[in-house]
This record gives sequence, C-alpha cells and structure tokens, in this order.
Amino acid sequence: MFLSRVVIRNFRQFGNSGGGIDLTFNKGVTALIGPNDSGKTAIIDAIRYALLTRDQEYLRVQPTDFHSAGNGMLALDAFVSCTLSDLNDDEKGAFAEYLSYVNGEVHFVINWSAKRLGAAPGARRWVDVSVRSGIDGGGPALETSVRDLLASTYLKPLRDAERELSAGRGSRLSQVLSNFQGINDGETFDPETPPTDAEAVRRLSLLGLTDYASHHIKRHAGISAAETAINAQYLSKLALKGDSLHGRIDLTEGGTPEARLRQILERLELDLFDTSNASKEGRHGLGSNNLLYIACELLLLSREPEGLPLLLIEEPEAHLHPQRQLRLMEFLEHVAQGSEEAGSRAVQVILSTHSPNLASKIEVANIQLLHNGRSYPLAKGHTQLDAGDYKYLQRFLDVTKSNLFFAQGVLIVEGDAEAILLPTIAKLMGIDLTEHGISIVNVGGTGLKRFSRIFQRTGEQPICLTIPVACITDMDVMPDCAPMILQLVEDASDPKWQSNRRRWKAMRDFGKGVKSQIDELNDRRALLQANDGQSVKTFVADYWTLEYDLARSGFAKDVYSAACLAANDDPLNEGKKNREEVLSNAVKEYEILERDKGGAIEELCTHVYEMFHSKRASKAIAAQYFAALLLRSAKKPDFTAASFKAKLPQYLVKAIEHVSFPEKPANAMGAHVNG
Repeated sequence: MFLSRVVIRNFRQFGNSGGGIDLTFNKGVTALIGPNDSGKTAIIDAIRYALLTRDQEYLRVQPTDFHSAGNGMLALDAFVSCTLSDLNDDEKGAFAEYLSYVNGEVHFVINWSAKRLGAAPGARRWVDVSVRSGIDGGGPALETSVRDLLASTYLKPLRDAERELSAGRGSRLSQVLSNFQGINDGETFDPETPPTDAEAVRRLSLLGLTDYASHHIKRHAGISAAETAINAQYLSKLALKGDSLHGRIDLTEGGTPEARLRQILERLELDLFDTSNASKEGRHGLGSNNLLYIACELLLLSREPEGLPLLLIEEPEAHLHPQRQLRLMEFLEHVAQGSEEAGSRAVQVILSTHSPNLASKIEVANIQLLHNGRSYPLAKGHTQLDAGDYKYLQRFLDVTKSNLFFAQGVLIVEGDAEAILLPTIAKLMGIDLTEHGISIVNVGGTGLKRFSRIFQRTGEQPICLTIPVACITDMDVMPDCAPMILQLVEDASDPKWQSNRRRWKAMRDFGKGVKSQIDELNDRRALLQANDGQSVKTFVADYWTLEYDLARSGFAKDVYSAACLAANDDPLNEGKKNREEVLSNAVKEYEILERDKGGAIEELCTHVYEMFHSKRASKAIAAQYFAALLLRSAKKPDFTAASFKAKLPQYLVKAIEHVSFPEKPANAMGAHVNG
C-alpha cells in the first residue's frame, strides 16, 4: 500500500477555503518544492500527526498548528485525512474493519482531527485529538496497534546523524536493529556445554554471544578479583543486618531476554571508516554521517514484511555537496522501486527540498509545486504539458533551469545574452530581480513553450498558479536591406529570395502593402503568443533580435562598442590590448558608419548586428560588455530610471514588469484566484 492522497484543512498555512489543500501522490519519489513558508514542512507534519512516526518522538499539538486567518483568531479545529491505496490481500485482511470502498476500489482512510477546547495549552484538556477511519471519519477509531503499523519513518531537517547513530539508551540505531528481521536468530548459550570451536560460537544468537563472552569475562582473574574486593571489602561493610546485597560485574543487566537484547543493542554504534585505508582515523563530516543515517533507516523500512513503507525526509540535501545530492536522489529512486532479489520491498519517499540539484533529478510528474498556500501537482492531467513535454523536460530540465520551481516570478529566455543582460536592465529600471525572487531560465533557443506550460493548469475551471511567467522571444524578421548586408543574397533579384529552403524571413515576405504587412506581422506575433494564458505571457521583439532591437531603440553605439570589445576579448584579457583604446576606436568606427548611412536606421542597425551574424563577436560576451557600459552610463548626472526605461525596447520593459508586479491570474470563469 502507499499514501495516495492527503487532505488538510485549518492546519497552519492551510485554511478551509475551497475545502483546504488536496494533494495526490504517486508511488515512488514525490518532491514537495516551493519557496520558504510555502507549506512544505506543514504537509510533512500533517502526515506525521495522522500516521505517527517510528522515531518514538511524542507529537504534541500546539496552538500554532491551528490556522490563523490573519485577524488573530485561530481556527477551532484542524483536520488531516490520509488515504492509503493499492492494499494487497494481507493488508486488506489486517485492516478489514477500517476499509472503505469507493468506485469498486478499496482504500484505507485515516482521519486525524484536533478540536480546541480552551484558549491555551495550559488547561488540563485544551485540545481533543481523535483518529478515526472512513471516508467521512465515521468509521472505527484506530487502535494503537494499528497506528504502529502505519507509522512512517521521518528524517527531520538539520538532523544530527552522528548523535542518532551513537550508543545510548533508546538510541535510534537500537530501535532500527531491534526491528531488523533475524537480529537474534541463533542458538542459546549453555554454560554446562560451552562451544568448543569457532563454528559453534558462530551459531550462537546475539544474546548467546553475549552470555558466552560474559561467561569468560567473569572468569578472568582481574575481573574476579575486583568483584570479590567490592563485595568483601566494601559492600559487606555498607550493608545492614539482613541485607543480601552482592555486586556482579557483567556485560548486561538482568531481566527478560527482550530487555537484555535491548541493552545489548543500545551499546552499539554505527560509524564510518575509509575502506581504502582501514587504519585511517578521524571524524567524518555531517554530510557523510547523514548518508549513513539515511542508509540505516532505509535498511529497516525496506526489509520489514509488514507496515506502511513510507519515508518522509525534510531537506535530504542537508550537509551534502551537489554531486552527493545527485547520487542520493538516484539512490532514493532505486530504493523506491524495491528489489525482490535483495529481499527489499518498494518504499514510498516524500521529501521536501530547496535544492535545484535534487529538483533536476526528479521526474516533473512527481513534483508538488507549493505556492501561496496551495499545492499544484505537476502530474499528467494537472498541467498543460503533453506526453512529449514530459519526456523533453526530463532530458533538459537541468540544475540551472530547475531553479524556476523556487521562484516568485520566472523570465524564460532563448539565449545567454538575455540571461546576462536582463538583471542589469531591470536594475537600471529600478527593479532588483533578486529582491523580487525572480529566476531567469535560459532554454537555449528551444523549448520556450514546454517550460512555460509547467505553470499552466488544465481543467474546466483551473485554479491558476500565481507565479508570473514571461517568455521573451525574438520576432526573427529582418529588414529588407539585411539579407544583402549579411551576404545572404546578392541583390533584390537573387533567386535565393524565392527558395523554400531558406530559414530566414524578411519584411518583404509579409504582405503587399503597408496595412497588409502590419496585419501579417501581427498574425506572426499572435502565433508566437498562441499558448499564452493564466499567468504566462509571451513578449515578442518589435523587429528582429535582441541586439538589433536594442540598437534600433537608441543603443546602437553601445551595442557596436560592446561587439568590438567582445571581438577583442582574448587580447584584452591577456593584456595585449587596452580596453579604453578598443572602446575609443569602436566609437570612431560607429560614428563613421552612422555618417555613411545618413539616417537610414535599418541599414545602420543591420551593420551593427553584422558583427554577431559573422561570428566576429560573441553575443554572450558582448552582453557582458554592454551591461558594463550601461552601468557606466548610469553614473552620469543626467541618468534617470524613467528616461532609461523609455529608451528600452518596450517588450523587455513589459516582460520585466509582468514578473515583478504581477496581476492576479483569472480562472476559466474570469474570477480571480487569491491563492
């Protein structure tokens, strides 16, 4: 069985509006992803309250567990419902009286509710907690033995793995080992017929081995003499008449076999050592011990023949460097599948993370995106992604791009130049993208719409994501003079104009008159924006490409200067050329070019862009230099954010403002969603 659904109402961030928050889970690994305070820990804790955990930590309901609507008033009750599905025959038999039947399928629904009876936890009974079964909570209350079988394994954030694996009373290692199948298999020790060879010793159980060791330790001359001295010289002189006190030096205390076994296990600890150098000493770091701790917990969870195989992990990336984070994610996915050959069953893993490394390794369909008190599953049927999109994203959603899951706004761009320039442009507009929590995702010229559809919900009345997404794309229509300047054709009558194999478009390809041309260009723009909707908008360049549009909007000299600096990047970095000299020569060249074109803006800007088309200048490197030139210009006394903003290509301005000052998206019926 596995946890397939969780419904939460009036618990911490999640109120009762719209029925609360309703999450669906798949088998395998599911990741709860979102910015701070989005509710990841609240979901994990809600599951812990309903199902309990195996670490024997006492979970006490606190006033802060009840939802506050923002007026200082706490909800009177909190509710969590966990649905377990896909029960096998043994599980159906074990939980028969608690099961529910929905559409011919068997489910085990656990309903946890807490009602406030008083204003504060100081009262003797300030809260009433109940755990019942049934779709509506009308089934039998769950007995302790049943809840023990449902208890999940929980790994808290910032866990002290070294302490958890150390010896001591009630240590987590002793709890894991005591539940490990076959931990005490073997023969008992009989002091009358002690083992006579090594093979006989190996056949002893853990208790038998301890009794065997104790048998020989007590006969050691030093131990025997110490025990006699304690009893004869000291204890006997402290005893009252009638006392029969006698000290005994032993490995374990007395008691039942179960108690003695627990005492043995509590004396054990799990530690790391370097297999490449067994003699190497020293302490291992928090990350290595964290991996050891996770392995220890999974050992128990995957080998148990019964119970709910559910692992809850908060921030599994804690103390791990990126490569180990990726390795851990691969391991968790492997464990989730189980292995009959290794004798381990499949384990369901639900984790919360802030790590783009982990997010990049998890299938998009297994992500629950949390934002503004709502959960948005990215599974098939919940987003506008199709089957091909999921496969594409699984291949190309890398660590850099997966930061979009944690953003308050997303700018999706087609190249390095946009990714480099936009933070500077926004800053000079008076908008700090970092302060606004905005991520820039560079999809490298492809997949623009595939990434944006992650944020678009499906359904007749979808509850829209409130994360604004701006897709920035080139118009890719060059002026009619450009093909000749770029040597794509020889003249206006070149047969290449009529070739159906050319991949470029010019203005003359659209319409036969001014009005017709405008209409066809608008149709092209509308086609690029055809998939817009909800919080996703596409912003199309006014003319051609980023560099051309910047030049045409009034930055032609700076774009040309940046291109010249980029063309000389290597000698500049090697100290063979002087930056100011290259810049001065670039300005002179531009001024000559400007005079030659006599105000023909399209020809001038095309010649500026030719530096990139001919590969003489790298767009990405030029973007770095252009950003530096903008920052230098911003230091002039006459610079203002308003004048700079007015000079920019307006599609860039609108895109930045869309993600920085978003409007609330409307659902299918036109009503705004508060999230």
